[in-house]
Amino acid sequence: MATTWTQQTLNHLRRTRAWKSIFRRGPARTNRTRSLAIFGNIFLHVLPVKVREKSLRLRATYYLGSFSFFLFVVLTVTGVLLMFYYHPAVPEAYRDMKDLRFVVANGVFLRNLHRLAAQVMVAAVFWHMFHVFFRGGYKPPHEFNWVVGVGLLLVTLFLSYTGYLLPWDQLAFWAITVGTNIISYVPILGHPIRFLLLGGNIIGENALLRFYVLHCVILPLAAVILIAVHFWRIQKDGGLTVREDHERKG
Repeated sequence: MATTWTQQTLNHLRRTRAWKSIFRRGPARTNRTRSLAIFGNIFLHVLPVKVREKSLRLRATYYLGSFSFFLFVVLTVTGVLLMFYYHPAVPEAYRDMKDLRFVVANGVFLRNLHRLAAQVMVAAVFWHMFHVFFRGGYKPPHEFNWVVGVGLLLVTLFLSYTGYLLPWDQLAFWAITVGTNIISYVPILGHPIRFLLLGGNIIGENALLRFYVLHCVILPLAAVILIAVHFWRIQKDGGLTVREDHERKG
């Protein structure tokens, strides 16, 4: 009898220790335990413990920032899947686009999802920028994050533009021709930048490879870094911008 009771007690202690090793705090029922739950969570510790009620309203953001980030995730996933069927070389690039349309199962859906998500993301980021500007998001203490947001807008546009060449069709070829010719008219730096982008003086396989690296490696990494800084600064600057606060200060 004593042995059974001792064994039950040890099992209870083991369960208790195991439970505490996983859940180090009790239920989040008070303001203190709720704060500790946020601070101690690897996924939630970057979020504020308290937010203003006005910033949670739909009109405060229309969730445009979150929607843009969701589209970026969709583009990342679909882009990685497209990389399995794409060769950044001439003439394989155009053949791969035809295979996606006629040979690969659901290839048309995958490519169109990537393309439409890119177009919607450009529109969403523009709308987000206009909305933040209208609500005074460029004013102190948010001015640095406004600059980060402008950088994200430029990266979004460059991502859309660099992806335009990858199908290697007539539309892509002449669009890049026009764009790089415009760049060449920039004083002093125009021709060197054009030569750097194209890998030469003509639009050929070097240009395709460089635009592929920009589209799939360099610009996505820049976007990830800027997005992380953008989200972090929102919390450090006191949360989302509420227009009424600026009106009271004025």
